[in-house]
Formats: sequence, C-alpha cells, structure tokens
Amino acid sequence: MSVAYVLVVDDEPDIRMLLRDVLEDEGYEVALAGSVAEAKTARRARRPDLVLLDVWMPDGDGISLLKEWSDEDGLPFPVVMISGHGNVETAVDATRLGAYDFIEKPLSIDKLTITLSNALESDRLQRENQGLRRFGAAIAEPVGDSAVMNSLRDQVQRMAQHDTWVLISGEAGVGKHTFARYLHGRSARRDNPFIVVAVGSLSGEESVAELFGTEHGERVRFGLLEQAAGGVLFLDEVAEMDPQTQGRLLHALDTQRITRIGGTQPITVNVRVVAATKVDLGEAVAQGRFREDLYYRLNVLPLKIPPLREHSEDIPALLNYHMVQLHQQEGLPVRTFQPGALEQLRRYHWPGNVRELRNFVQRLMILGSGDEVSREEVERTLSGQTLQEAELEEAGLFPDLPLREAREQFERQYLIHQLERSEGNMTRLAERVGLERTHLYRKFKTLGIDPKRLKAEG
Repeated sequence: MSVAYVLVVDDEPDIRMLLRDVLEDEGYEVALAGSVAEAKTARRARRPDLVLLDVWMPDGDGISLLKEWSDEDGLPFPVVMISGHGNVETAVDATRLGAYDFIEKPLSIDKLTITLSNALESDRLQRENQGLRRFGAAIAEPVGDSAVMNSLRDQVQRMAQHDTWVLISGEAGVGKHTFARYLHGRSARRDNPFIVVAVGSLSGEESVAELFGTEHGERVRFGLLEQAAGGVLFLDEVAEMDPQTQGRLLHALDTQRITRIGGTQPITVNVRVVAATKVDLGEAVAQGRFREDLYYRLNVLPLKIPPLREHSEDIPALLNYHMVQLHQQEGLPVRTFQPGALEQLRRYHWPGNVRELRNFVQRLMILGSGDEVSREEVERTLSGQTLQEAELEEAGLFPDLPLREAREQFERQYLIHQLERSEGNMTRLAERVGLERTHLYRKFKTLGIDPKRLKAEG
C-alpha cells in the first residue's frame, strides 16, 4: 500500500525540516517547497495527497495559491493552512476557498498530525461518496450464499492478495462494479482511491484528457490516473475505449509514467487496473476492435460473473437486501414477499440481472400498496402492469408530457412528499432522499419548490 504524499510549503527552513522529520516519522512521504514558485513546480511534478501551506512567503501568499489551484469542483486535494501571522479574516478566506483547516504557529505537533489524518480521511470519504452517487451505491459485499457466490468471493479474496490486473466479465447488470469494489476493499490498496472510468462516456481527445490530465500555463488539471495514485483504476466497459486511448493507456501503465496534455515532464503513476466488460474481448480482438496486447495485459486474472438465472437461489437474499437498502436510502416502505411471489421471482429469467432486480424492488415499493407482495402483483409488475393504465393516468402517474417535464413533475411531487414526511427538517430530508443539502437546495430552486412556504402552510 502506498503512503500519503504531503507537500510542505513554508519559507522558514527550520520549520520545513521539522515538519519533514515529524511527518516522515508518521509514515508520510514528504516534499518541501520554500516559496510560491517552488510550490507550483512541486505540484506540477506530482499530485500531492495533501498540502501544508504557509500564508506568507517571499514571492506571494498561500491565499492566492488556493485561488489558483481551485476549479469548478474545488481544490483537487486537501489543504491545511499554517501561519504565524494569521487572523480571523485570513482564516475565513482560506476556509471559504476550500482549505480543510487553519493552524497557527507555533505548531502543536499532536494537533497537526491529527488534523492531517482527519483531512486525508475526509478527502477519501468525500471521493468515495462522489463515486457512489455518480455510479450508484455499490454493495459492500456481493449478496448471496449459493455455491456460485461463495466461489466468486473466494476467488476475489485470493486475487486481492496480489497486485496483478484483473478483467471482470459478465452480462450487463450482474454486479461487475460491486465485485471490483469488493476486490479493492480486500486488497492492500483499500485505503487509497477507487477511481471509476466510465469508458463509454468518453471518446477521442476527451478520453485522453480525462485520463492523463492537462496543463495550460499555470493551470494544472489532474487526470484520473493521477487521482487513482496508490489505488485502483476501474475501467468500466473497457471494450468501448477507442484505439488511440487503448494504445496510450497501455504504454502509460506498462511504463508507469504519463505526460499530461500540454505538459512536457513525465510523471510517475502507481495504480492497479481492474477492467470490466459485458462483451467477449477475445472476439473484439479477432474483429480488430480491441488491441490484442492490451487484452492479454488485462486478462492476467479473469473473473467471470454468471447471470442471476444461474444462481437463482440467491434471489430471496437479494430482494431482502435491496428492500432494506431502498428503505434506508429513500424512506420507501418495507414490504414482505408471500411464498408464491418468491417462487414466481425465482423462476423468472432476469435478463437485466441484479440491476433489474433492484429496479423491480424499487417499483414495488413506490407503486405497490400493503405490507405484502402477492404473486399476482409480481406477475403484473413483471409484465409492466403494476396497476391498470387508466388508473395510473387518473392518478397522474402517466402524464401526457415530454419525458423531461414528466420527470420534473415526478421529482417535484416526490420531494414535496418527502419534505412533509420529514416535517420540514432539511437535514432529515437530505438523509432520507440521499442528497447533500447543497444539492437539495439547488434541486428545490430548479423545480420551483419553496420549502419555507410549504412548512408554513403545513
């Protein structure tokens, strides 16, 4: 497992040396900079995991650096400000610009080490939560006690002990992302990033920029390869990667060095690659759609995830898991399955696999009624007829609107309903619907919802 890389920026040599000795004793890798110019050079050469940044330096100030390093997503790494001449206004400016904390000199070593540890952990959790929100909540451990699932978990645990590339294959919706996270969580890289590359959403130069990063003057954008330093780069649906990016990625990972677009200096990277595909990569190679050398590089440790219909005995456990999870995440009512309903679901072939099962459970929780799910309700839902179409239209669930307007109408009604259930408490509402409060307020503004007015009317 790689250690955190900390950049110390301070114009006082004695403090730099002291901090280096203390942090190296704590197990960190440390780089030093004595000026704004040296800090810029060090940051360009390698993405730090954390920066200790002095406010005042001979050729500039740390607040200006914070402004320069920030982009639309905030700072690309946690920054802890340190200063012997700080004041409340400076501290407020630093935190407003995204600094994690502000520590005054003379430094308390105990406070400093605790702050650094907390900042790194907070950053890790934030990145993990962003990934889960973007790609859907992943299961901490693949669900099921069948012989198939037990064998797969055993394979993954053995693969996790090595640092070799892994290729996960299987039909759409079988849980390839879940197994990739499970592998990461049991490896020596578990405390380092798990970075997802949605290959199908990238193409050409955009793909290269996203992976390798860019440099334009003083502006540096770290690519996904640098963000994954010490951790795992998960290539989701790798077969969709264009040939140019395939070649460049293979070279970078073989040499463990990249060059950002617009940059000139090579940068060392250390990542483990886990790739996933729903197509036969061997066939894609034969058809000239995928590089043969990259295929063999990825396929050192293959992991084949079978479709759900081949381990149907896990369906009851999956139904229960997703019922509980959706209740916790969205506040949807928990229901139980009658024996006939369970038998019907075990016989269903599930073409969309686990993903379809989760969507099915969510549909039952939103549109169904009563504490139990009957066999008849399962049959209606699987056929797309949870209720009669006329009843749905009468209830306003099938409005005669374009998709975007219909979605906005549903979101508006859903959020108003959840706000009422939360008794107007925004913190409780944010937890119930699984959104951050800032995002929730933006959503309310977009949908024209006034929570204060609704609370007053209630």
